[in-house]
Amino acid sequence: MDCAERRLGRGAALSVSGVFQGSLDIAAARDLAQRFLADAQAVHGLPVCRSAMDIVQLVVSELMTNADKYAPGASLLTLDVSGGTINVSVWDSNPTPPAILPHDPTRIGQHGLEIVIKLAHGFTVHRTPLGKRITAAIALTDDPLAGVL
Repeated sequence: MDCAERRLGRGAALSVSGVFQGSLDIAAARDLAQRFLADAQAVHGLPVCRSAMDIVQLVVSELMTNADKYAPGASLLTLDVSGGTINVSVWDSNPTPPAILPHDPTRIGQHGLEIVIKLAHGFTVHRTPLGKRITAAIALTDDPLAGVL
């Protein structure tokens, strides 16, 4: 991780960002997410259920793995909490949108985005002038696993 920034914005919004490069930094990105949500609970009193914390770390891992695999250079992870939701955003330098494959239980591998989309209550891909930004929205207090399995 090259940098991390924390700020308390308007309307009690919390945010943290980090720049990561390489597969070894994926664990550091997950750790940043875990520490950020733990601080949101302990310092700012925001409710965060255990399953949401686990899901956010999984989403961070999947999105950062894809960025590392398909885009050259560093990736930017941003976590924004507002209104009971955390937006997990990963920017990378490859402008090509990810291939979102249809559900296929016989396929070996390439289920990461399928899992992310199933767990998130919002998923967007935005092209940027220098790449793309993928954002998954996760509820912090609802049970995101209810009805998934």
